[in-house]
Amino acid sequence: MALKSRMEQHRWDSEHDQQTVPLFLHLQWAQAASLDTMAPTLAKCALSEMEFDLLATLRNAPPPHRMTPSNIQQEMVITSGGLTKVLSQLEARGLISRTQQAEDLRVKPAALTEAGRELIEVAMAAAVRDAAAWFRQRLDGDEMRQLQNLLEKLSR
Repeated sequence: MALKSRMEQHRWDSEHDQQTVPLFLHLQWAQAASLDTMAPTLAKCALSEMEFDLLATLRNAPPPHRMTPSNIQQEMVITSGGLTKVLSQLEARGLISRTQQAEDLRVKPAALTEAGRELIEVAMAAAVRDAAAWFRQRLDGDEMRQLQNLLEKLSR
């Protein structure tokens, strides 16, 4: 859909802040478009966006890449029910393992298995490669640095 027609579809927004609404909408559309670049990689790796995010969150944790569900939930935007479902799916596929802690049997931390670590390494490398191509088709180096600085400022 052409960008102009997208904005025209949001005419009701003209009664709201005319600077913030386009910025907000373009940010949402840019996020959706950037996630679309990952679709082929996720399909090839048989991962949903949420599964990818969870594996990447575990991979980003210090070795042995193990976190409690509450720590995972703090790092990701996910409900506890959604997290339980994704943890179960990844465990069933052998991509994570879950064992109870001796000191608290209610807590079952998740840890990357070797298969999970290998898969997220391949998926992350492909996702970053595809994202880089997507960015470079649209922005030059200076624009990428400027956008990074602005997004960093917004996310603080």
